[in-house]
Amino acid sequence: MKAIILKGFGGIENLEMADVPVPEIKDDEVLIRVKAAAVNPIDIKTRKGQGLAGMLKEYDPVIPGWDISGEITASGKLVSSFKKGDEAFGMINFPGHGRAYAEYVAAPASHLALKPSNISHEEAAGASLAALTAWQIVKEKAALRPGDRVLIHGASGGVGHFAVQMAGTLGAHVIGTSSGRNRDFILSLGAEGHVDYEIQKFEDILKDIDFVLDTVGGDYIDRSLEVLKPGGLIISINSGASENVAEKAEAKGMKGLRFMVRSNGDNMKEIADLLQKGSVKTYVSELFALSDAGIAHTRIETSRTTGKICLIP
Repeated sequence: MKAIILKGFGGIENLEMADVPVPEIKDDEVLIRVKAAAVNPIDIKTRKGQGLAGMLKEYDPVIPGWDISGEITASGKLVSSFKKGDEAFGMINFPGHGRAYAEYVAAPASHLALKPSNISHEEAAGASLAALTAWQIVKEKAALRPGDRVLIHGASGGVGHFAVQMAGTLGAHVIGTSSGRNRDFILSLGAEGHVDYEIQKFEDILKDIDFVLDTVGGDYIDRSLEVLKPGGLIISINSGASENVAEKAEAKGMKGLRFMVRSNGDNMKEIADLLQKGSVKTYVSELFALSDAGIAHTRIETSRTTGKICLIP
C-alpha cells in the first residue's frame, strides 16, 4: 500500500511517499481502508522532532497521523462491534503510533465509532482528534453547565470551532477570539460574542468568565487569568507553552491545568451522535492528496487555517 513515511524528524522534505506492507491486525483490531485522514498541529510538531517524537523514534518507518475515516475490510476475532463493510472513524492510538497517513490502517476497535451516514469521510476524519479534544475538555474536564460564560481562544481553528459548538450544546454562553476575518464564521457556530485579537485586547472588555479554553499559549495564559472569575478554570492545550498554568492560576485563586487528549471510542460515539443530529458540524477548509502531505503541513504551520485540513489517499 501507499503511505507517507517520515525519513527522520525535520522539515517537510522528510515526508516521503513509499510502498509499505498492508498492516496485519490483532484480535481486538479492525483493518480500515482509509478514505480520509485529518492533519493536526501535533502532526507538525512531531514531524519536527517535538510533540510525540520521543515516543515514535523507536519505530521504523514512522507513519504520521492519527485521524482517519474509512471502510472496514477485516476485523479481529474478538471484535463484535464492527463488521466488514462498516464505515468507521476515530483517533487511533493516541498518544502512540497512529499510522494514519496511509491507504490502510490497523485500528483498535475500542478507538472507533460508526461514521454517521449524513457526513462525508472528510468531515468524519476532521471530527476526530480536534473534536475529541474539545469534547473531553468541555464535557468532562470543565463539566460546563447551562449559563456558564466561556471564552475560547483560537475559536476558528480545529479544536476551537468544535469547542464553540459543543459548549453551546451544553447551554454555555460562548465568546470566541480570532482575527476579524473569521468573526462571521465563529458567530455562525453559535458563539454569542467575538473579539478580534488584532484590534482589541480581550482582557480590556471581558470579565466574570467561568471557563477559558486556551489553544494559543504564551501570554494568553496570564491575560486570560485577568478575565476569569474567582474559582474559575483555564485549560491550556498548547503543547509548546512552557508556562505552568496550574501554578499561575492557583496564585490568583483560580484553577488551571494542561490537557492532552487520549483515544476513546465511547467519546467518539458521543461525538458521532452530535454529528448525526447536526448539533455539531465539521468545517473542512482544504483537501489534499496524500502525496501532498507536506503542503498540508505548511498550511497548518501558518496558524491561520480555519477548521480542518484533510488528506485523501
